[in-house]
Amino acid sequence: MFSVGVSDHVMVAHSLRGEVFGPAQRLHGATYVVQAEVTAPEVDADGIVVDIGRLRTALREVLAPLEYRNLDELPELAGENTTTEFLCRWIHGTLAARLDPPPSARLRITLVESPAAW
Repeated sequence: MFSVGVSDHVMVAHSLRGEVFGPAQRLHGATYVVQAEVTAPEVDADGIVVDIGRLRTALREVLAPLEYRNLDELPELAGENTTTEFLCRWIHGTLAARLDPPPSARLRITLVESPAAW
């Protein structure tokens, strides 16, 4: 297996629905470190899994509409409970559509909320 990854960050505001979230039900800010990693069983004819510059640019483009925004107010996230897991899924789907990785490749998204939580 071969892997390449990039990291970026995004600063957002949001609130979470549900008693399980306690004080996070109120509007609060979050700074997420977002890691994107592409893994494949083999490298391609150019000797790469994915162009790392393209991966970095694509991740930045995916995160840009969220930057310094209240996620509760974004039309594309309307009605969603923007948990860490939801954001991972949304970033994964949006990034995968931009990259169009080969079927044998795997895209992994990790959101780090703090040094102690990811």
